Amino acid sequence: MKIKTTLIGLTAAAAMATPAFAEYPERAIELTIPAGAGGGTDTSARKLAILLEEALGQSIAVLNVGGGGGSVGASQFMQAKPDGYSLFATWNSPLTTVPQVQNVAYSLDSFTPIASTSETAYTLCVDAEFPAETGEEFLVELAANPDKYTYGNDGIGGTMQLAAERIFQAREISAIAIPFGGAGETLQNFLGGHVDIYGGSISTVLPYVETGEAKCLLVTSAADVPALEQASGLAAVGMPENETLLWRAILGPQGMDPEIVEMLGTIIETAVNDPSYVEFLATKGEVPNVVLGADLGARLQAEFDALAAVSASLGLGQ
Repeated sequence: MKIKTTLIGLTAAAAMATPAFAEYPERAIELTIPAGAGGGTDTSARKLAILLEEALGQSIAVLNVGGGGGSVGASQFMQAKPDGYSLFATWNSPLTTVPQVQNVAYSLDSFTPIASTSETAYTLCVDAEFPAETGEEFLVELAANPDKYTYGNDGIGGTMQLAAERIFQAREISAIAIPFGGAGETLQNFLGGHVDIYGGSISTVLPYVETGEAKCLLVTSAADVPALEQASGLAAVGMPENETLLWRAILGPQGMDPEIVEMLGTIIETAVNDPSYVEFLATKGEVPNVVLGADLGARLQAEFDALAAVSASLGLGQ
């Protein structure tokens, strides 16, 4: 198999070529995104696609198929041929969260993991008057006041709710989940005083942290997040194993040729670490994170299993 490459640093991928396939790719590749245009996954995937087009020497046609929290696009994509000309740019929720609360036509085995691309934490934020200044103080306050506080999240059974409940259950905390249509709607209700705690993406709330209208005390990653100086990572409060991240990945249909998968993984890794893409991610509060092939499959399975347990404990599991 041979692959056309033009980016410096991809010669190793080309060297893996064998004659089993004629020049790959010989034609345009279709990239399905299971969300509408303009969202975080869409903008990230389109930016990455520009770099991949240069590396592959072929155009990449983007197809947005939104709906069902990503499940509509995922269900449609699983019917694609595993020939390397159909790729799937997604975030983790359609694969690890949505199947916990919806009946879907696919499973993790319906896809070939190729490479993850970036990741970011969710965050829990309060207003300036909240009686806590650190992540530990925040958790102690919630534990001491069962069902006193409400937290906004991205919908019943959404990743933010499950991420929060993984943390709360470990500390025997009972807070009231209030579902909204996404981080933007959650933020509006938090700023309006309709919920006590903002639960959502960092990039959405960051401007209000800078103005002092919100203080973010906890992130759902094990590590601290530099952009949120006051927030504690889960390792700092003694529960790094309860990490839940929003992360993005490129997958293929079930049954792709392993050599194509390995080549694409190498090319994607190089593109993700391109300085222009790293800078782009930083503006979104994200960092590069590349996990390849079988290791990515293991990551998906581990997250699926952990969130299944949380969903079952909340009575949300299928």
